[in-house]
Amino acid sequence: MVSFFKQKRQGKQHDTKKEEDKQSKTADYIQSSLSANMEIVKQRTGNSPDIIIRTLKISQSPEIKTTIVYVQGLIDNPSVTDFLIESMMKNPHLAEKILPQKALDIITEDVVSLGGVATVNDWEKLFLALLSGDSIIFVDGINTALVASTKGGDRRSIQEPSTHLTVRGSREGFTESIETNIAMLRRIINSPDLWIESMKIGTVTKTDVSIMYINGIAKKDIVVEVKKRLQRINIDSILESGYIEQLIEDQVMTPFPTMNHTERPDMVAGNLLEGRVAIFVNGTPFVLVAPALFVQFFQSVEDYYNRFDIASATRFLRIIVFIISIVGPALYVAATTFHQEMIPTKLLVIVAAQRETVPLPAVIEALLMEITFEILREASLRMPKAVGGTMSIVGALVIGQAAVQAGIVSPAMVIIVSITAIASFATPSYSIAISARLVRFAFIICAGVIGFYGMILAFIVLIVHLCSLRSFGVPYMSPLAPLNPQGLGDTFFRRPMWAFKERPKLISSKDNLKREGDNQRPLPPESRGMKTSDEGKGDGNES
Repeated sequence: MVSFFKQKRQGKQHDTKKEEDKQSKTADYIQSSLSANMEIVKQRTGNSPDIIIRTLKISQSPEIKTTIVYVQGLIDNPSVTDFLIESMMKNPHLAEKILPQKALDIITEDVVSLGGVATVNDWEKLFLALLSGDSIIFVDGINTALVASTKGGDRRSIQEPSTHLTVRGSREGFTESIETNIAMLRRIINSPDLWIESMKIGTVTKTDVSIMYINGIAKKDIVVEVKKRLQRINIDSILESGYIEQLIEDQVMTPFPTMNHTERPDMVAGNLLEGRVAIFVNGTPFVLVAPALFVQFFQSVEDYYNRFDIASATRFLRIIVFIISIVGPALYVAATTFHQEMIPTKLLVIVAAQRETVPLPAVIEALLMEITFEILREASLRMPKAVGGTMSIVGALVIGQAAVQAGIVSPAMVIIVSITAIASFATPSYSIAISARLVRFAFIICAGVIGFYGMILAFIVLIVHLCSLRSFGVPYMSPLAPLNPQGLGDTFFRRPMWAFKERPKLISSKDNLKREGDNQRPLPPESRGMKTSDEGKGDGNES
């Protein structure tokens, strides 16, 4: 008897669960009742005032009602007014006697004159389209809605990028609109092999993310790896491309960036033509580029617009600047603390006289000045532009002069720290400059402990660490380690443009490594079997 009632109770629970599942499935899909659908829209959006609901009568006999729903500020107002509302009110096909079942087909084929039109029958896809800027059309009596592409709204216009500034080159920079950014690359690379794959990441924000690569040039293994890492992301929000970068990078415990980012379309185009993959994120002007190599952060897009000798000299200067920004204060600390014999006598007398009144050891003095300058730099970035630059200059001058007069630091240390700061600003990539600022403190501490021996040990550890890094499977120090002679022509110096015969082997597809045709080297006309203009004139006069 007990088992009978237990089975009966379990049967009722099973029937209740089936009924709840049935209701849940019904609630997931659009209903045929227009009023019920509008109630669901209001309930899901909290009856927000920016959700505009416009109901129209498109037929009197029989009476058919239709409702247009859109989000104010996310749509293009002329598109909704001219191509949706006005078209539905004045279209002659809707004035005829039509059945409710055919109303949606007539609206799709004869009324809506927009580019992108699709049907949807579940609420998840509907709200995703609605909150992306599309307009939704409901028809009473039909359990299917129509999605019309009306994305628009106020957006920042295309402007010159604020980072990666160049003297020669394009003045266009990416914006916060992913559609605009992709279109800018389409204008540069007019090839059907420029492939784009889109997805939405973020359980709450549902941010549009697109990857772009050139089919046949990009290595398939790298493209597949980028897709896998993006699809593996499970997070509630993506507000900037930095979120993506931190979630898909190869190595976390490193100060060096293993992905590059830029807001210059021509720079992204150049990387795509070498076989890299670009990642676009809606809402940010910074586009991620993978894989990234160490030598890539010392290259500027302007290097390829200038002559190779000028570009090579500039790149070599950047390498020297980077080394100075890392080891500048450490060299001073090691020389003045442990290796005074390496300083010329006259210079040593001057330095010793300056440090005679300084109560702090050289390593503490260097750390104090570096930390103070970092505070000034961070404060100038966070303050309004009108006073930020002035504050940093005046603060550095006043604090430096006051510290020297008070005898806390020596004038030589102020000069060393100033040169180091200027060197860090001369690095073309901001992300690698930040890495140099962090590594600099480690070198100062090592130099303050055991002098040049500590610096050598720190340098060995740094090289080993860089050689151990990977960026989507590609060695970070390539083509230096492992050594690839073919790729050395575009590292710390740049070979002439006519000598770029092949793309990078570790990044580009093996089937499409050839980059240029033969006989690209510029030669005088007579070297190609042609007559000069003077010889041509002489022949004509003689005849």
